[in-house]
Amino acid sequence: MLVGDRMSKPVVTIQPDLPLPEALNLMKKEHIRRMPVVKDGKLVGIVSDKDLLNASPSSATSLSIWEINYLLSKVLVSEVMSGNVMTVTEDTPIEQAARIMADNKIGGLPVMRDGQVIGIITETDLFKVFLELLGAREAGVRVTALIEDKPGRLAALTEAIAAKKGNFIALGQFTDANLSNKIVTFKVKGLTLEETKETVGPVVKEILDIRS
Repeated sequence: MLVGDRMSKPVVTIQPDLPLPEALNLMKKEHIRRMPVVKDGKLVGIVSDKDLLNASPSSATSLSIWEINYLLSKVLVSEVMSGNVMTVTEDTPIEQAARIMADNKIGGLPVMRDGQVIGIITETDLFKVFLELLGAREAGVRVTALIEDKPGRLAALTEAIAAKKGNFIALGQFTDANLSNKIVTFKVKGLTLEETKETVGPVVKEILDIRS
């Protein structure tokens, strides 16, 4: 799966000379939390709702509401945006984009093509991918099991389910604290909870959790 398959588009961009209140209103209107900042068609920064809110006066200020509004009207997006923007392209693997975001503690990456912003991939887009990978929106028997990290162990599990006419809705493999093992979480349909338990038990090291 590539970024282009899951990015948000068309992307809402903003001008660097837009006053802060107008930028906040645009975010609220579009129900978004970050926007690429574009000038003359070129990406020059990115701004989040936190950037805009942190630039607002504290509630403890002694200024009047009129004074606050006046001061805010003078603050421009260019003054609060992040100018050093990390980007990806539409053919970037989705897990690479997730790694960049996690490693750098950022919530979104503009997606570029030929120097132009064509979309944005955000943490919300990644959460949706995560839900799909684990079949969160489909009914079935959900199992978390421990298997040995050896060739053929995962194949033995999938073959056992298939032999009983079970159908995989989702399957994910994760690293265990003990590096000689893997944690497998999957969801199947076509089998009852008891049938799944009887099928899986002999081909895994341990069933950690099972539920409908």
